[in-house]
Amino acid sequence: MPLALVALAIGAFGIGTTEFVIMGVLPEVAADFGVTIPTAGWLVTGYALGVVLGAPLLTVLGTRVSRKKMLMALMGLFIVGNALSAVAPVFAVMLTGRIVASLAHGAFFGVGSVVAAGLVAPEKKASAISLMFTGLTLATVVGVPGGTLIGQSAGWRVTFAIVTALGVVGLLGVARLVPETGRPEGVTVRTEFAAFRNVQVWLAMAMTVLGYGGVFAAITYIAPMMTEVAGFEAGSVTWLLVLFGLGMFAGNLVGGRFADRALMPMLFTSLGALALTLLLFTFTAHDPVLAAITLTLVGALGFATVPPLQKWVLDQATAAPTLASAANIGAFNLGNALAAWLGGLVITAGLGYTSPNWVGALLSGTALLLSFLAAHLDRRAKTPVPELV
Repeated sequence: MPLALVALAIGAFGIGTTEFVIMGVLPEVAADFGVTIPTAGWLVTGYALGVVLGAPLLTVLGTRVSRKKMLMALMGLFIVGNALSAVAPVFAVMLTGRIVASLAHGAFFGVGSVVAAGLVAPEKKASAISLMFTGLTLATVVGVPGGTLIGQSAGWRVTFAIVTALGVVGLLGVARLVPETGRPEGVTVRTEFAAFRNVQVWLAMAMTVLGYGGVFAAITYIAPMMTEVAGFEAGSVTWLLVLFGLGMFAGNLVGGRFADRALMPMLFTSLGALALTLLLFTFTAHDPVLAAITLTLVGALGFATVPPLQKWVLDQATAAPTLASAANIGAFNLGNALAAWLGGLVITAGLGYTSPNWVGALLSGTALLLSFLAAHLDRRAKTPVPELV
């Protein structure tokens, strides 16, 4: 394994930690600034919106420099944003810091995916991408619970100071280990945007929005579902989320490995199994043991779709993959926001805390149908046209 992948994974770990740890320390942040919990929730919403907007914007701005320099600049932005959050005197400054840090998120994973794929042989690209994303999945298992515990005992500012330090380690790792290949030849803003002329790129992003969105429809409301329906104590939710993170970790590695062997069959399997599991979650949520098992499976199957979808985008945008790759990362966050909103709608309609699982199953099932369409179009494009004699 190239050591450069370790540097990318460290950066991914820091980014994943800062994205999700705010949810664990939100009450402490709200109390410190004297704002309500819904107002403090803008620290989550603002981050997600920053990812969606920052991914294409910063990627376009970075077309004039090498990918290594771009990654270093993004880690620098991440450090500044989290340091600002750690020392914020008022809520507005904290929100600004969150948005600054979020701008680096999508572009880092987008550019990092291209760099990771370029470090290995073509038949190992998906595995390399999954190794970078291992940092993100480990963040949900170690970084988020650990950061939450530190924030609740030593103060949330200490948590963000530690995340800032992780960013420094990631920056030094990229500077030391990622090879300098120079600015990609022939890559301009125009060529990057040209990738979006390919309908397959749009299909991939739609599958990302709907497929992983299906996961977030359920996971956003996992706390009330597990406490009110499954019967867990409130204190158990943290460890249930660790199980979800372990599922993500395993699914990411399996998805990367098998996507290198058979990308579309892996995507069909993971999306189909995810839709079925989310459907079953409506029923298994009433039993604590089955609910915990199903939650782990949702994490595994949901993240098993990430390496094949990211590789599919790279394959379809071969001439200028960076912007398409970054935009696909933004699509994950767009799917998260859309699914969380839809899940909230069905709960508000009085359909119960398990109803978002149905929403998730519908979203993931739709992504499965789109994957069939993408495979069909790909086969048709590769079928030679018989010549007329």
